Amino acid sequence: MKVYFIGAHSTGKTTCARYVSQKYQLPMISETARMVLSEQELQIDSLRYDLDVVDKYQRQVFNRQLTEEQKYTSSFVSDRSILDILVYSAQHSRILPELLARPETSPYIADLKLPEVFILFVRPSKGTLTQDGVRESINWNGIIAIDAQIKFLLEMFELKYFQVDAESMQERTRLIDSVLSLYSFK
Repeated sequence: MKVYFIGAHSTGKTTCARYVSQKYQLPMISETARMVLSEQELQIDSLRYDLDVVDKYQRQVFNRQLTEEQKYTSSFVSDRSILDILVYSAQHSRILPELLARPETSPYIADLKLPEVFILFVRPSKGTLTQDGVRESINWNGIIAIDAQIKFLLEMFELKYFQVDAESMQERTRLIDSVLSLYSFK
């Protein structure tokens, strides 16, 4: 089973992914964008003004997501997916066409349609927005724009997904557990 939490920043994906990782004893892939930011010692603000830097950064995040997922043969929970990376590339860089044309992209999208894959789309809510200390200041309009682009890709690629839009963690975990109960754990 592969579980992906996707959506705009500051919506609670990491908290949900940690919950699934612990409860279902699945390895967790942390957000690769944060990994690359840390390794490259980049500041998020520098990524908004130097397009050469942000293009390189988005390529690295794309490659890292693929690399991290390949470490696990069958089961994991991931804080983000290639879909998120495509959206952030469209929003902040010049390389979306390049990433869409990569030979890995089509098979990746096809794999997201497999029955053992669960996509949980965490929607923004003003009640759950949290500053994570890594991203830029919370900008509601920016978050809504990212959310809309992710929804567009889900629909365009005809991907099955489950919407997580409850504000309380209790309700979120109830929904997550109901969705994951569709998969038989052995």
